[in-house]
Amino acid sequence: MVGRQRVVSASDPHKRAGFRGFFRKLTTSQAELEAEELQEDLDRHGATPIASCASRRKFCVAGTLRTVTLRPRGGAPALEAELYDGSDVIDLVWLGRRKIAGIEPGRVVRAEGLVSLQDGRKVMFNPRYELRPAGGA
Repeated sequence: MVGRQRVVSASDPHKRAGFRGFFRKLTTSQAELEAEELQEDLDRHGATPIASCASRRKFCVAGTLRTVTLRPRGGAPALEAELYDGSDVIDLVWLGRRKIAGIEPGRVVRAEGLVSLQDGRKVMFNPRYELRPAGGA
């Protein structure tokens, strides 16, 4: 049985896309590539882009935790985590908590709750959350 060969020319759209993708990766910053990848994962998580979240409404968001900080609020402990999804950031705040297992920088998290604005930043207090595998599955 004789196999068929595919002739690839410079005008082949599949070949051009490969070159275009290669040169795009060379000229795009690592941060921009990571942001695009995070945004592509939103559908898989069933999440809304943080940039689209309005204040005083419930949303499901997903992304990577950039920072996790213990910061007292009103004399009580509060664990704060900055979640980034490639479009914007939101602060996840768990009141009365000093530590939550798995909530650490670099972790992929899906969170649900009421979005509010505080000092010009989007905040979700005591969200329901789900720790996700880094691959976004």
